[in-house]
Amino acid sequence: MLYLEPGMDCDQVVDTLIQQDYPNEFCLVQSFDMQFLQQLMWAGFLIMSIQNKETSLLIPKLHLERCVLLFNNLHIPKSVKSRLSRYTLKPFDALQPIIKACVESHGEDWLTPPLQEVLNYLEWNPSLSEQAIYMPRVPFCSAFGLYRDSRLVAGEFGVFCGGVYTSYSGFYWENCAGTVQMILTAQYLEKMGYIFWDFGMPLEYKERLGAENLNRSRFINQFRQARMIQPVLESSQ
Repeated sequence: MLYLEPGMDCDQVVDTLIQQDYPNEFCLVQSFDMQFLQQLMWAGFLIMSIQNKETSLLIPKLHLERCVLLFNNLHIPKSVKSRLSRYTLKPFDALQPIIKACVESHGEDWLTPPLQEVLNYLEWNPSLSEQAIYMPRVPFCSAFGLYRDSRLVAGEFGVFCGGVYTSYSGFYWENCAGTVQMILTAQYLEKMGYIFWDFGMPLEYKERLGAENLNRSRFINQFRQARMIQPVLESSQ
């Protein structure tokens, strides 16, 4: 894997990977420097990690093919539409419990404890503003929680870069709750002025919601345009 380190121009790295048709999706980073991680996120990498008994490493991922939802393509299954009103979506929910639930559901294969710590550190704090905050062009991490009768039944967390939200991981504890959470999240992002939702790895259930798969070059082109758009973020607290 290509080795990256702080001080590199991450946009230039991405350009080189595209120009050279780099066949691998992963790079290798030994540093957990917060600023460098944000620079990698801003360049379009999805941050993952690996760990053994001696050390932890970051393995930023730049997919060969990226799954993207443009909100006007959102498809809501008839079987789910009638269920939407039963649930409440909480944008910018508490991050740590959502990450913990994702780990309980999927394990720590790539979401290692050191990476969890970094992501929690990058959480957006809604208390910074009474009602809304205009974020600078710096990536941050946050979560969406889905509730029924005040009980958390599904959720996910990810990274916001300008007008793009990138999913990292999610979970559900109730049948259909995961699909409901995704639909309500898409509707919220569209309402707030986000350009598209980056689903990351292509999977069939994402395509059923209307997402399309873009090659690396097309994704980066659209990502760079959308990251320059900065919606105003409203706290749900």
